[in-house]
Amino acid sequence: MEQSQYKQVFADIALLFVAFVWGITFVVVKEALTDIGPYYFLAIRFGIAFLFLALICWRSFLNVNRSCLTGGLFIGLALFGGYAFQTVALQYTSAANAGFITGLSVVLVPVFAAFLTRVIPSPITAIGVASATVGLGLLAVQGDFTFNYGDILVFMCAVCFATHIILVGRYAPCFDPVMLAIIQIGTVGLISALIAPCVEAFPLELTRSVQIALLATAIPATTLAFLIQNWAQKFTSPTHTAIIFTMEPVFAGLAAWLWAGEILGARQWIGGALIVVGMLITVVKITEHQNTVKHMEGAPRQKDVRAG
Repeated sequence: MEQSQYKQVFADIALLFVAFVWGITFVVVKEALTDIGPYYFLAIRFGIAFLFLALICWRSFLNVNRSCLTGGLFIGLALFGGYAFQTVALQYTSAANAGFITGLSVVLVPVFAAFLTRVIPSPITAIGVASATVGLGLLAVQGDFTFNYGDILVFMCAVCFATHIILVGRYAPCFDPVMLAIIQIGTVGLISALIAPCVEAFPLELTRSVQIALLATAIPATTLAFLIQNWAQKFTSPTHTAIIFTMEPVFAGLAAWLWAGEILGARQWIGGALIVVGMLITVVKITEHQNTVKHMEGAPRQKDVRAG
């Protein structure tokens, strides 16, 4: 095996570790929310992540300008909406459901893009969306045909994360991606810190479950996950990355079943599987399209876009 192949294998393993960390955080955050409000939790989590990333990547501040700050703030607002809906939702739904429904953000991206560009999605993309939609219905609709309130919140989380993906695609080619990450992480922490005192009481102590959740999410699932992803994608393809990240809801479901004792019925397993299938179909179609566009544009043009 050549050295480049070793690097790709190692990069894929690193990305799988990121997906695993993201997946298990649903369980630990859900347990922590019994002892701390969701906004205080987000404020502390993203505050720590911001400070850590700012310290190790302080040179990125040399690349900041007004346009970069504006783009980062817009991305941060979408990111805040995603994490706020997700964290609040975990008070009302299972960690497994939250993991699977959050994954719908990948499927929603081509839907939003089609709406903005007024281009009808391809039949393959439509199949992926239909599969994920049926899966969502199996997860969220209860036996009496009512929707779980927490699942509705998680769906709004997926909408925000899909918006976040689109905004990152808009701004990342123009600015330093590390600086954009620092700004958006700081935005989430700041907004959460402003809202928390208005709607929640600060906990008298940070219990063991809260400490574990912060240890798992602040740096591993936020700062380090971002840094690992940026490093790994130098050695592996976008298709590999997207497919590997579809394992996040799978890890969330398994963690909820093994560690939190959540009982997943046949309907939930089938619903989760349909969402994952829909994600796989969608991400493969998106990355194939992106690779085709890049091939048609050619390397010189890509260099000009990044330089702008």
